[in-house]
Amino acid sequence: MIKSAKITCVYQNNFSIITTSKSIKGENMKKLSALFALLGLAFVGAASAADITVYYSPTCPHCHHARDFISNNLIYEYPTITVTEVNVMDQTNMDKFNETLTKCKYESGGVPVLTVGEKCFQGYADFMQAELREAVEADMSDADKAVAAENKKAMETDAEKFKAEHADRKSAISEYSAAAAAEKKTAGSSSVWFWGLLIVLVAGLGIVLVRKDKK
Repeated sequence: MIKSAKITCVYQNNFSIITTSKSIKGENMKKLSALFALLGLAFVGAASAADITVYYSPTCPHCHHARDFISNNLIYEYPTITVTEVNVMDQTNMDKFNETLTKCKYESGGVPVLTVGEKCFQGYADFMQAELREAVEADMSDADKAVAAENKKAMETDAEKFKAEHADRKSAISEYSAAAAAEKKTAGSSSVWFWGLLIVLVAGLGIVLVRKDKK
């Protein structure tokens, strides 16, 4: 972990976090698939636009450009997206920033840093806009992508009119507070136990089905 990141304003650089998953194969797959699908829906729900977290400094011009693109374009194009902004000049937010730098394998504290789903971007330039949209759409359905394309076209035709008609989208952006996040984590601790128990029950039922099939 980077204990004391030097904050600098970065034009553009990006790094993607690649996640992999293993496939379950065998005759028991059909029996287990329904259980895992149900559990997956309980945790994830329907696929939607990837959420964005922006780490910024109030004095960084490239941070302002990135935030402007998000607040003036992306939140209107993608109606389900949520954006969290983290001011790295607030010392109470440094732990969260350092965690992200470590996760993204960044050696410097350059900002802006944007996390879009499982992708990381450090720095900002206008030519990154297409890649940012791709990251947002990574897990979206074709229908939702079509809606986003229609919204983008409407924005290009008359942005002010579209924004006025969808003024509620401004609420998609919120400012991160370390204190509020700590309270939320404490309040949600009981739900962790519930979902943990559910996982154990589902896994146990799956084992029973597998053993029964082998007899």
